[in-house]
Amino acid sequence: MTTHERTTADIGPIQTPVRRPAWGHWPSIVGLLVAAWQIVVGVDTEGTAITVAAAASCYLAAAALHRRWVAWAGIIGSASAVTVTELAGVPWWWGLTAYVGVLVVVGLALGSPGRMLSEQTLAMLCFGGLALVALLIAPRVGLALAGLVLVSHALWDYRHWRRNDVVPRSMAEFCILLDVPLGAAALLLAVAG
Repeated sequence: MTTHERTTADIGPIQTPVRRPAWGHWPSIVGLLVAAWQIVVGVDTEGTAITVAAAASCYLAAAALHRRWVAWAGIIGSASAVTVTELAGVPWWWGLTAYVGVLVVVGLALGSPGRMLSEQTLAMLCFGGLALVALLIAPRVGLALAGLVLVSHALWDYRHWRRNDVVPRSMAEFCILLDVPLGAAALLLAVAG
């Protein structure tokens, strides 16, 4: 639910709720459909790790180019980096690492706001680093870690949705409803063994 502000001289801004039409919830629906598809196809450590690392790279892309809409295009960028490196017989994280490196260099060259670029780079290092660690440890523990990292990325999504910064709210909403069900499924599968 979004809000509109109106002001009065006596009491300042007043938040009044505004209902979105059903089609206004498309990011939630698409996020849930993508999560459901991944769950049906099969939840594994690698797929969950790719999801969290790619998600973090989308936020970094928007920060590097200082354009919120670029986060959506970042899905294509990260998917391309993963796919090309896997087709070349190289682990996917090398391609994603190169893509992230290019984003940081481009962001610095374009003079993107330092704080925003630094925050998203640090987030990429944390989320991506933990996703990589999940691949290198015992399978069940790795799946649990990947699921936990993905669910924690939903908190990062919520922060951006709430502040309405870096990425469009639609991207943050999509990510929340992808990250939580898929991360929870990974955690449940890891626990159930």
